[in-house]
Amino acid sequence: MPANNHSGLRIVSMGGGTGLSTVLSGLKAYVGQDSVLASRRGTPWIDGLAAVVTVTDDGGSSGRLREEFQILPPGDLRNCMVALAEDERLMTRLFQYRFESDGDLSGHSFGNIFLAALTGVTGDFLEAVRLTSEVLAIKGSIFPSTMEDVSLVAELEDGSTRLGETNIVSARSRVKRLWLSKENCQPLPDTLDAIKRADLITIGPGSLYTSIIPNLLVQGIVESLADSPALKVYICNIMTQPGETDGFSVADHVRVLAEYSRSLNLDYVVINSAPISRKLRQKYLTEGAVQVKLTKRGWPPANLEIVNGRERVAPGRPKIISGDLLNENDVVRHAPAKLADLLIDILRSRNSVGKSVTLG
Repeated sequence: MPANNHSGLRIVSMGGGTGLSTVLSGLKAYVGQDSVLASRRGTPWIDGLAAVVTVTDDGGSSGRLREEFQILPPGDLRNCMVALAEDERLMTRLFQYRFESDGDLSGHSFGNIFLAALTGVTGDFLEAVRLTSEVLAIKGSIFPSTMEDVSLVAELEDGSTRLGETNIVSARSRVKRLWLSKENCQPLPDTLDAIKRADLITIGPGSLYTSIIPNLLVQGIVESLADSPALKVYICNIMTQPGETDGFSVADHVRVLAEYSRSLNLDYVVINSAPISRKLRQKYLTEGAVQVKLTKRGWPPANLEIVNGRERVAPGRPKIISGDLLNENDVVRHAPAKLADLLIDILRSRNSVGKSVTLG
């Protein structure tokens, strides 16, 4: 908890796509509580919640608007705003409305068009994000990881080089190396300030190569994360992603993350321990995705060691926190409330939460 018992928590969540929206929608329940009453009861509350969102998306509605109006892709930013909106009122539903027709509007969401239009009126995309956040009365702040127009570039294991997130994903080949199209891409000062003042920083869940790592490629982000006194928590995906993380264990995710953030020392790695249903297992298998396992048999990750047939956290390495975080509907997702409660518990318990896990 913060040094000042009467101050609220400051949390920064990094990522993109549905994973980041899931984290934010859960954490917002802790925002806006009566701070005086919460302090007296000793219950946690969030005083500052900030999202740092990747801006390399070039597909769908976001990609079309990005190319036509030379703006940052609005989709992930819009989803974060909706996740942080105060309630499910009409305006929130309106921002998620997607046009379906035979014309040029088909596939666009109203929220994306609204952001593009407001950028045209104000002449400033960041101001458009701020004003839209006010319209939706969101419980937090949203920052693009950078305001520069950048694309993702990947060297794949098949030897080819792909420009653009959509091309990388569609290649269905493992990524060998990833970088941004512009060198020395600069972050927002507000982003660095939020990281500096945070009590907790979450990374993920989300597509490892296209939602999480792009934020870490922005100049100064990793260094700021390393210098921040905040607890750093990586939330691992529940399922592998076809073409990107085929056969990846939790350890593989952590290893790749470390390759792009060598100065960053994670405090915790959060994993879901609940098995998905047989029906969903078969559905995902047809798409080439399986549930992420802790390790590959006979190969412990760098942050674990084997003692008497059991894995335990090695000294100085991140602790493994596991639990039932599953929300099963037609798709496999983290349950927002379960995940948020666990993250708050981590902050409250600090270093006493880690536990041994059984080798599977």
